[in-house]
Amino acid sequence: MYPLNRRSALQLIATGLAAPSIAGAQAGPSWTAVEARARGQTVYFNAWGGSARVNAYLQWAAGEVSRMYAVTVEHVKLTDTVEAVKRVRSEKAAGRLSDGTVDVVWINGENFLTMKREGLLYGPFAESLPSYAGVDIQGKPTTRVDFSEPVDGMEAPWGMAQFTLFADATRVPAPPRNMAALAEFARTNPGRVTYPRPPDFTGATFLKQALVELNPDRGALYRPVTPETFARATAPLWAWLDALHPHLWRSGRQFPASPAAIRQMVADGELFVGLTFNPNEPANEVAARRLPPATTSWQFSAGALANTHFLAIPFNARAREGALVLINFLLSPQAQARKDDIAVWGDPTVLAVDRLPPAERARFSTARKPGQVAQTAPAIPEPHGSWVEPLEREWLRRYGT
Repeated sequence: MYPLNRRSALQLIATGLAAPSIAGAQAGPSWTAVEARARGQTVYFNAWGGSARVNAYLQWAAGEVSRMYAVTVEHVKLTDTVEAVKRVRSEKAAGRLSDGTVDVVWINGENFLTMKREGLLYGPFAESLPSYAGVDIQGKPTTRVDFSEPVDGMEAPWGMAQFTLFADATRVPAPPRNMAALAEFARTNPGRVTYPRPPDFTGATFLKQALVELNPDRGALYRPVTPETFARATAPLWAWLDALHPHLWRSGRQFPASPAAIRQMVADGELFVGLTFNPNEPANEVAARRLPPATTSWQFSAGALANTHFLAIPFNARAREGALVLINFLLSPQAQARKDDIAVWGDPTVLAVDRLPPAERARFSTARKPGQVAQTAPAIPEPHGSWVEPLEREWLRRYGT
């Protein structure tokens, strides 16, 4: 854990939440006071509600937080995180500077960039949480940088993600190990490959993975986008997609709405290759018998896009102390190990498991499951968040009819 700067420390002390000690990060008197003020509060946790596994996990976490801290957690199920962003923005515009309707939001990337720049976030708070001492900030640097934007303690890392492909090994014995190889695979297996229609997150990730592979000089991708850099960097992408699309499912004239739809088509044998941003998802699906036991998953050899997803507190949260207590619990080894378990959710942990005390380390399973990635690829950081919207918009203009 890095020490907080003087300005950050003063802000935290002013709100009654002082930074824990670096050695051990034990809960001090100020954290005890936060827990005391949190008792009886109701936290409205705005999070995507499209997964039964995720919803069940959040229900379990709500029960634990209620039992341990007398804090009630209500899962406000979103179809898109932008719904919560718009609500907080509207409250600020209306002068509702406290007593807001969103207490915690599951967030990253473009939405974080928007909230940070518009002053819609409370903080910095993340690195002062007692549980933050376990976060692997050295081995997982995206825990402190979100789509090239410094986190600055304004959101707490919750889980890891990396672009991953999967297939039935009996149909794909030699998986394509980069975008060029995937294009060649599509050419020799017409109609058996596709990607979700942007702005679906995984579909946009497919575009960004191709974008970084097609740009040997990636520097511009990690700075705020300009019309000039966008035109220059995306020119090879559009040329590559123009050549790829005729070989895709339905000749690239239609695209599935979601990675879940693609996963089902892989299970049915209609498609040969599936895409996900959760490297444990194929193993989840094998365990649930929705993908065949011969499923294999892999990441591109030279590197795969990776990021961290986060939890943030809006500037006007009504249950601020309850929000802090909830996030601190969700970063605990107990909660992270359960989330990491493919039988529960399979969302990779942000913690440095090898540095945990033995009893806490034992919570995490180390046995590789059928369908899990055999070798993790080097992490390629996400391009700057400002690239996402123009990339999606231009894709829709070119291919979305």
